[in-house]
Amino acid sequence: MSIDPATFARLREIADELSALPAKPRVEIGPQGLVMMMSPTTPHGFTAMNLARQIMAQTPDMYALMDTDMQDAVLGRLRVPDVMVLPEDLIEEQPEEAVDPRAVALVIEVVSRSNPENDYRDKIADYSAMGIPLYLIVDPGRGTAQVLEEPDGTTYRKIRTFDYGQEVPVGRWLIDTGRFPRYR
Repeated sequence: MSIDPATFARLREIADELSALPAKPRVEIGPQGLVMMMSPTTPHGFTAMNLARQIMAQTPDMYALMDTDMQDAVLGRLRVPDVMVLPEDLIEEQPEEAVDPRAVALVIEVVSRSNPENDYRDKIADYSAMGIPLYLIVDPGRGTAQVLEEPDGTTYRKIRTFDYGQEVPVGRWLIDTGRFPRYR
């Protein structure tokens, strides 16, 4: 379900105002409207940083951006993936306010303890609709990593699940999950 352009523009203004608060909350726009995100926990932050480092080490021609806005105004979505990967040569072409999802090769979400359905349900639908070719969901609660491929506009046709400790092939990357911490 898309959000009409006028509503999206107003929601984007509100999201920008909230993000400017001293506490710097992470704000997204999903199918139901504004989504406020809690600050990441230590396992969450460590895992996201570890993933970004692995991506950058394997592909110096790609950038792994963390906590950066990605916007699809046509769909009426603003998402802030934990990690998004795009080619270095497309960085300068990106709008100042948010990355265009058509430039993104991979998004990675580290599942939060407080709102797992956002990553497993809402973001699967949104990232597929945005045409993101690869989506990696890393879950410190379950100790798993899911690779989603072949977006069809509503979901992903191919899903593979791996346990922590396994190497996870994701497109041109091989992710080592052996040092990822679990939630207690």
